[in-house]
Amino acid sequence: MLGRETAEHDGGVLLVGDPSQLGLRFVSNSAAKTRPNLAHFHLTSETDEDQHDTVGKALSLGAQHLAFGQTADEGHMVMADPEGNELCVIEPGNDYLAGCGFFGELACDGSREVGLFWSAALGWPLVWDKGSETAIQSPEGGTKISWGGEAAAPPAVRRSHRFYLLAINDVQTEADRLVALGAVRRSGGQDNNVALNDPDGNEFELVGQ
Repeated sequence: MLGRETAEHDGGVLLVGDPSQLGLRFVSNSAAKTRPNLAHFHLTSETDEDQHDTVGKALSLGAQHLAFGQTADEGHMVMADPEGNELCVIEPGNDYLAGCGFFGELACDGSREVGLFWSAALGWPLVWDKGSETAIQSPEGGTKISWGGEAAAPPAVRRSHRFYLLAINDVQTEADRLVALGAVRRSGGQDNNVALNDPDGNEFELVGQ
C-alpha cells in the first residue's frame, strides 16, 4: 500500500496538501539546464483577474515569460521559474482542469504505458485515455497527473523531477508489487529506500518507514 510523505527532508522543503494533492519537495540543483523539463506544472485560474494576479506574482518573484510557439489566441501563459523550470498559468473556463484546485496538473512527457503503470501503482483511476495521452486523478479529486507523447531517451544525468512514494507496509513487498506492474529495480536507493524505474525509464524511489 502506498501513502504520501508527511515529513520535512534534509536538503529540501516538502509541501504537503490534502490527500487529493501532491506533496512537493524542492531541492537545490546546480546542474545546468539544457532542455525543457519532462514535467511541468499547470496552475489554474478562476477569473481573468485571477490569472493576471498569478502571472504578476510569479513575475515579481523572479519568473519570466517563455515563447514556445503558442498563438495569440491561446489563453494560457507559459512561464519559467527563476531556475528556468517551465510552468503554465491556465486561463479561466478550462473544463479539463475544473475542480482540480490551484495546482491543477503535473503534465509529463511519456507513453500511454507509463500512464497505465502509474494508475495501477497509485490506485488513481484514468480520467483521460485518448491516443497517446493519459491522465490520472485521485478518487478524491484534486491534482491530475498526465502523460503525452513518447518516452524520452534515457538521461545522461539524473532528472530533476521524480516521484517519491511512501510504503505504508513492508517496503520490499511493495517494491515487488511495483515490479510486477512493470517497474525495474535499480541501484542507488538511500537508507531504507528502494530505487526503481517506471516503464519509461524514469527514476523514482519507494520510501520505507
